[in-house]
Amino acid sequence: MSQPLPPLDDAAPAAVRAEMAALRAALDATVPRKRQLDRNLLVATWNLKEFGSLTEKWDAGARDTPKRDWRALWAIAEIVSRFDVVALQEVTGNLRALRTLMKTLGPRWQFVMTDVTRGEAGGGERMAFVFDGARVELSGLAGELVVPPEWIAGTDPSIALRRQFARTPYTVSFRAGDATVILVAMHVLYGSAAADRVPELHGIARWMADWAQQTSRWHHNLVVLGDFNIDRRDDALWQAFTSTGLTVPEALHAVPRSIFADPAKPALDKFYDQIAWFTDRKRQLIDLRAGAAGSVDFVPHLYRDVGLTRAQMQYRVSDHYPLWVEFV
Repeated sequence: MSQPLPPLDDAAPAAVRAEMAALRAALDATVPRKRQLDRNLLVATWNLKEFGSLTEKWDAGARDTPKRDWRALWAIAEIVSRFDVVALQEVTGNLRALRTLMKTLGPRWQFVMTDVTRGEAGGGERMAFVFDGARVELSGLAGELVVPPEWIAGTDPSIALRRQFARTPYTVSFRAGDATVILVAMHVLYGSAAADRVPELHGIARWMADWAQQTSRWHHNLVVLGDFNIDRRDDALWQAFTSTGLTVPEALHAVPRSIFADPAKPALDKFYDQIAWFTDRKRQLIDLRAGAAGSVDFVPHLYRDVGLTRAQMQYRVSDHYPLWVEFV
């Protein structure tokens, strides 16, 4: 049975205590603090690479599998704790790391998740929402989005879905104070070529637009977020994602998504993760206003004493940065 992580007290390695202090200082400087719920709501998405099992020691050794250890999970817990709701992708069938995370965050934290997606394309992954129960609560809607049969193999084979989503989008509604927020989490099929992703991107854009057209009630606050495997802004994948009017806040165009992004253009390369909603008057289903937004670059603060490469870091923490938006 999973237990909370060992405390960060004098018995913890000095290097871990030092890096956690550095990470906390960086988060204090970049992520807004939680205020009263009528003043801000912090929503994030994070693809946590193969978030499954856990090596139960402070530092995983060369022969240990998995490489994610207590040290990495403490960093993950600290980052997650800064938000009200976090959509997680790549949660696996093994829940040891997730359950340890939840027990470390404490009893006020809760989660809701899908079953694993079977089949090669699905990769045995789950999607989960982890949320601060003292700040938000489930408001009744939870389900997976399945497209109508007539959407499959439509008239344009280049954009038509040829099957249901490889990983079914997961939607959950949350109550935050007087506001209801409906979050739709995605992890788009990567495929063998970029063109393989276009049908799913068109599919979610169409689904969201169809949902928006069925109601004019702004307070639904309909938001889509997750890993869309978009290579770069304005490419064919981006155009498919935004084809029905989904809009990413301007502040997110300037931040990197991947620890492997090109340092010369980190905000344009590997533009995988997104948080978006409709802003046009015809389909606007959000009465919250976006405030600050960004990503969390954890790499400079972690494992500095052992000099992990980014290729090694991805298996401890992730190859994706968390992406977040503050609603005010």
